[in-house]
Amino acid sequence: MKTTQTGGARTRAVIYCRISQDRTGAGLGVDRQREDCEALAERMGWDVVEVYVDNDVSAFSGKLRKDYRRMLADLDDGKATVVIVWHTDRLTRSIVELEEYIELSDRRGIATHTVQAGTIDLATPSGRMTARILGAVARQESEHKGHRVARARQQKAMAGEWAGGIRPFGWGVPTGETKKKVDRKTGEETEAPELDMAKVVPDEAEALRFWVDEILSGASLRSLVKWCADKGITTTRGNPVTHVELRDMLMRPRNAGIAVYKGEEVGRGKWEPIVDEAKHRAVVAILMDPARKTTPGAAPKWLGSLLYRCGRGDCTGYVTVTQSGGRRYPSYKCPTGHGGGRRAEVVDQYVEDTIVERLEKPDAHELLEPAPEGVDVAALQAEGEQIRARMRDLGGLFGAGELELAPFTEGMETARAQLDGVTRQLARAVTADPLAGLVGAPDVRAAWKALELDRKRAVLRSLVEVTLRTPRPGRMPDGGYFDYEAVVFQWKRATRS
Repeated sequence: MKTTQTGGARTRAVIYCRISQDRTGAGLGVDRQREDCEALAERMGWDVVEVYVDNDVSAFSGKLRKDYRRMLADLDDGKATVVIVWHTDRLTRSIVELEEYIELSDRRGIATHTVQAGTIDLATPSGRMTARILGAVARQESEHKGHRVARARQQKAMAGEWAGGIRPFGWGVPTGETKKKVDRKTGEETEAPELDMAKVVPDEAEALRFWVDEILSGASLRSLVKWCADKGITTTRGNPVTHVELRDMLMRPRNAGIAVYKGEEVGRGKWEPIVDEAKHRAVVAILMDPARKTTPGAAPKWLGSLLYRCGRGDCTGYVTVTQSGGRRYPSYKCPTGHGGGRRAEVVDQYVEDTIVERLEKPDAHELLEPAPEGVDVAALQAEGEQIRARMRDLGGLFGAGELELAPFTEGMETARAQLDGVTRQLARAVTADPLAGLVGAPDVRAAWKALELDRKRAVLRSLVEVTLRTPRPGRMPDGGYFDYEAVVFQWKRATRS
């Protein structure tokens, strides 16, 4: 296929550059690829009318390459007759994409020139065969590399070593040495500090321990996200800590020194654990508990929202705070809409005063839940490891075809149920009583006021159920109009005397 200029006309060419995480193409970034392709165009006397660039997108992964698709559309519209790439594997590693490109080249008379592999004449059977062979070789290289990378990560995980990736929050102390780092967008090499992923970062480790203790004491993820924002704590990428990221960091087995591969625990890691394993498993149990009470939408602004019960008639639903109906102040009202509302500020203050008065009594210590007796944390941890090992063995037997689906499913369900029981026992052993910081405090009222709203709600949820019954009409005996007797307390904990 003739691609050089004839007479006074010059050949129109386009350049396509791509770099992916696999760093193929001799590690060249798109800038270097572009320079080499432009030099080829200059030598051949072609006019480059467009440069298409896909950064950090693999031709093998199947992800959409926007500029590649744009280039095909432009070629179909007759924008150019020559495509220049650094190497054929920069263009495509997919057999399906290659056939599409061959068909377009044949239909529109497009020639393909590469810096490294020369001209690929797709107008001839031999040229198409060469392109297909190069494509098959490139695909095999990608598959083989993917297998090697996966195998290396598996070996590191099984050995309890750091397998690479984004620095995990809590670990990564600079060693004083540097290493070469390739920029994912440009391919340029820079110097980056070498980090020891086995050693903890003190400030981050302290924050992680604080989060764990707060969750075990009844705090919400939302309150901890706010705490991170107030303290200026960010993720290891420098981004604000979100609800999802905080949950992921708390759920991470690495926190307790547990190595994981593809979601399965495979042993102990060689890094310093930040939290005790029992505490870690307790936090996981709390965050994964389907019965855990969470408030959808905005953070609750009132003590009893979705905690106080409606006691009008036979209704036993939970009330929320609303300012609808022309009211000048927020009121607790049943979402079903029956009956009137109760002024939220007055109700909450009365409930808070009642709780504080109860916790100030001499026998308040008897309200504390007794510590679990006879809970052997080490034995529970060992039992959990045995169950997880059994689950891995079942998976191996099923994968090898030595176990049918029915017994495999039954065995896994039994193991999961047993593991859930162990996790719940561990959670009981380390979860803090929400009343612990209040009972016995020198000034209970001051300690109560110092609590965040979610901690107060945890105390309320644990200690008493409040029901708002239909209030009496008219003026009350105290001269006011608020019927305190219509706020009914049912204590969930009784003294042992």
